[in-house]
Amino acid sequence: MKHACLFLLCLFCLTVAASAQDYALIPENFYPHKGRAVKVHLMDLNQFRKKFEIGFDPAKTEKFELHVGRRKIDLLATVKDTVASVPFENDGLNLLELVRKPVTDDIDVDDFIALLDEEGLTEFSEKAKNGSKDSFREKYIWYLKSLIRVDKHSPNDFDKPLGEDYEIVLKDNPYKGNYGDDITGLVLFKGEPVVAAPLIIYIKTAGGDVFAQKYSTDKSGQFYFKLTREGIYLIRSLHMIPAKDHNVDYDTWMTTYTFAFTSANEMPNSYKDFGFGNIH
Repeated sequence: MKHACLFLLCLFCLTVAASAQDYALIPENFYPHKGRAVKVHLMDLNQFRKKFEIGFDPAKTEKFELHVGRRKIDLLATVKDTVASVPFENDGLNLLELVRKPVTDDIDVDDFIALLDEEGLTEFSEKAKNGSKDSFREKYIWYLKSLIRVDKHSPNDFDKPLGEDYEIVLKDNPYKGNYGDDITGLVLFKGEPVVAAPLIIYIKTAGGDVFAQKYSTDKSGQFYFKLTREGIYLIRSLHMIPAKDHNVDYDTWMTTYTFAFTSANEMPNSYKDFGFGNIH
């Protein structure tokens, strides 16, 4: 894979390495047929193993939309239950997007330092260790995407940014890929490429095994990875800066992106095979 050796930081075992929780959109079927509705779950994941159903609470949701080319379909008004039932009426790649409303939380200094160390934010961690604060106030917001293929490979502008503050954009279609193919992604903060943005790519295989790799973007804000295993892919990234608001210490943006890869171009409709228990 071109440039992979420059940006692949490590391959690690999830029973040893730790990471923060991740919110993600998990459809029950990444390969639906046109005209079918698919149940989509909003989940709180820890290393893609532990999982909790969050639910599509309108009071906590800024946006929930389906993007197909230039079409933008508002889904938030149609959600009545914890799980969303999303109809897919258009061929090709369909991109789900959910934006959570900002949340402000107070974090004990020891827990905050541990979180910073886990995320590799050593500059902020050292500052917290050398300071005198007992707790920190953090404001954070989540941006979630999930890419679904409906019958055909039509790209439908899936590789265009959606204009969010922090987002991952895939430049290659993973649903057209084969084993070992390269996929290029881009990380943007307020429309600009992010240099050295940290990423983790999790792969959850049938049977529930989880593999993960850490990456970092290059000078153009791009990152590169290979399609190495069949399963559900979860890409996540975090961006933190000192807050300008004096009532908050740090502003944090989190983003995740899910899709599926299989050489057979189809996957089970039930994700019990992927270790999600009886949630689906």
